[in-house]
Amino acid sequence: MALISDWQFYLVAIPAVLLIGISKSGFGAGFGALAVPLMALSVSVPQAAAIMMPLLLAMDLMGIHAFRRHVDWALFKRLLPRALLGTVIGTLLFRFLSAPVVAGIVGVLTLLFLAQRLLFPPRADAALPPRWLGSVLATTSGFTSFVAHAGGPPLGAYVIPMRLPPLIFTGTMAYLFFCINLSKWLPYAYLGLLKWENLATSLVLLPLAPLGVWIGVRIARRIDPTWFYRLIYLGMLLTGIKLVWDGLKTLL
Repeated sequence: MALISDWQFYLVAIPAVLLIGISKSGFGAGFGALAVPLMALSVSVPQAAAIMMPLLLAMDLMGIHAFRRHVDWALFKRLLPRALLGTVIGTLLFRFLSAPVVAGIVGVLTLLFLAQRLLFPPRADAALPPRWLGSVLATTSGFTSFVAHAGGPPLGAYVIPMRLPPLIFTGTMAYLFFCINLSKWLPYAYLGLLKWENLATSLVLLPLAPLGVWIGVRIARRIDPTWFYRLIYLGMLLTGIKLVWDGLKTLL
């Protein structure tokens, strides 16, 4: 069973796996979306996304176990059907879309959300985001998650303004993305992405999954809520810049 042997691939793959592990248990709306763009520095975006699939399953299982008592189930039940609709759209359009272009669009939306939050910070008595916006962003999240595992920023743009306690935020996002990622297995197999080379490479990287999740769990349980959201914003800023750059490279 062949696997990727290029050492340069592992230079970017190892930090990518650690980042997404941290995102699964601590900062789901930020740093995790950097994983596929990082790995795509060495392989194609579809191959990077396929390699991440078994790793995401392992991390998701650890995340939902760690935060099983910290979930906003009403929010989960409202957003999940819309997110799954997004994965269906991603399946139907996957062969016709350029993943870097989709990444660029996600990056622009992420940076616009950040600019709005920083230039016009919400007041304590500000109204919660409207439900229709949650439906749109959840569907967008399912779609971008399917194409490039970059579903965190759109969904985070809706959930972050709710100012949920860190553990509730993390647990709800963990369960949402567990279900979203689980729904992608059959479509990925149908599209021919789950090749032996990719799965073998995933197995080599698998021991890093619990390390990343452990780091994220430790942070999420101990960090002050103010710093929790500041780090999310930092992760979204880095993600947005990287995704926009990936999109621009296809146009240059």
